Amino acid sequence: MNIIEWINNWYSSLCDGDWEHSYGIKIETLDNPGWIVKIDLAETDHNGKEFIGINTDHGDDDWIQCFIRDDQFIGAGDPTKLEKILLIFKEWIVSS
Repeated sequence: MNIIEWINNWYSSLCDGDWEHSYGIKIETLDNPGWIVKIDLAETDHNGKEFIGINTDHGDDDWIQCFIRDDQFIGAGDPTKLEKILLIFKEWIVSS
């Protein structure tokens, strides 16, 4: 299963007629350039679970940050890191 199928299934599993009206997943571009992914964790099994943040910076063309803040998984990275951000999220969900 590829990462898009996996995130689709994860999101769908939370849609109960209520959760999806207040929470969700946002994938946007940044102007530096790059990606930012915000995934709501409120009212999920992973809200409040430990996540060891990631902050790697090898210059404008090779950087990634992932952390938890305000009941959200937040991942940002250079234009090549969208898949990596989603894979980091998946690995955390599956392993915790």
